[in-house]
Amino acid sequence: MKICIKHRTTYNYNQPVAFGQHKILIRPREGHDLHIESSILDIQPAHAIHWMRDVNGNSIAKVDFTEEASQLMIYSELLLQHYDSNPLDFVIDESAVHYPFVYDPDSQPELAAFMHIIYPKDTARLREWLGQFLKTGNQIETIVLLQIVTQHIHNTFKYERRDESGVQTPAQTLEKNSGSCRDFATLLLEACRCWGLAARFVSGYMQCEATEAGGASTHAWAEVYLPGAGWKGFDPTCGIMTGAQHVTVAVARDPENAAPIAGSYNGPANAFLNIQVDVTVVQVDKPDSNIGASVQTQNQSSQASATAVQQVKQMAQQAAPPMDMVIQPEPAALAVS
Repeated sequence: MKICIKHRTTYNYNQPVAFGQHKILIRPREGHDLHIESSILDIQPAHAIHWMRDVNGNSIAKVDFTEEASQLMIYSELLLQHYDSNPLDFVIDESAVHYPFVYDPDSQPELAAFMHIIYPKDTARLREWLGQFLKTGNQIETIVLLQIVTQHIHNTFKYERRDESGVQTPAQTLEKNSGSCRDFATLLLEACRCWGLAARFVSGYMQCEATEAGGASTHAWAEVYLPGAGWKGFDPTCGIMTGAQHVTVAVARDPENAAPIAGSYNGPANAFLNIQVDVTVVQVDKPDSNIGASVQTQNQSSQASATAVQQVKQMAQQAAPPMDMVIQPEPAALAVS
């Protein structure tokens, strides 16, 4: 599956300002399932750029600007080949097929950071909510449990686009019964950690009707580590497991550390006017494509349990909600020098 991604972010100011260093996380994570065939990164005003990989292996562009300007524009254009066409084509170790299970001693040190609760004050409320999915002393297939929670969030919570930066805490999302994709991903992530599962936040792109039309932004979901299968993605906004229509850019232990663009400017606090984000994600090797057909095809070829497959098929038939995505935060203003 070949995908073209165009991502433009523009910050506007009412006067020229000096920009502090910006960190940009918009380059997808390459691997056996994804290859970048071509890429363009255009940034204005004048700057110097240095690439690095962070502690999670994310590719980060560190940008130092060399001139002032009243507009900051970051444009990325990518052509990708995605090979992960069947999200259910994996085998879980026998020891982890059913939940509850415990990670083996060799894996626990590396997974410990992704099992750490980020919002401890919300744990009691979250555990109360999780009680409806698994009663104490009961056992259930691990993949089925994760699918049930993922689909429950999709079915029962109201999707709400939020333009402000940051994420809601799990308790806030439960109280409001609504949120954006990053809020739903955070809720699922913390739910998994309450169950002793290693989970991480994912920022990336999604190919669907909303992003094909343009004017969208980046997407967010969660990944859970399953012994034998590795990190597997679950998208509670759409109620499905991630596949070829999802493109991972950054993973993080804490959702606050996965913003696509982060930086600052040196100038008056009221100099900032607005931010404009425009993301387009299009499949270029199959003219008549949509997320529902893609997921349905994936499910038909799956070798996973009949229950899990049926659940994914049912969710694939539903229209994908509009993409709120991870909103780039307004650059922080520094004192005028």
